[in-house]
Amino acid sequence: MCAAGKATFSSLFVGNRGVADSFGQRPRLVLYGRKYCHLCDDMIATLDALRRELAFEIDVVDVDADPSLESCYNELVPLLMYRERELARWRLDPESLRAHLAEIG
Repeated sequence: MCAAGKATFSSLFVGNRGVADSFGQRPRLVLYGRKYCHLCDDMIATLDALRRELAFEIDVVDVDADPSLESCYNELVPLLMYRERELARWRLDPESLRAHLAEIG
């Protein structure tokens, strides 16, 4: 995946219970998206609902705010990542996210 700076367009969503990563912290997911993207809005809404059940943090990064991010992720958004692992592209499957968080917890 591309390496570039982060420009957020949404505040962090933070869960309050559940799994932790290998450092004893909540897993931090990164959602690459853009404003005026209905699929991005749908994924954010799904993640917001899931954070009530699962403990994770999420950074939402606006790919249009950085030309290098835009060239990397332009057609791939929304794209949900955990470290270097792609968790979802375009649509989020809640069961897959639950399984991934259980795997790392």
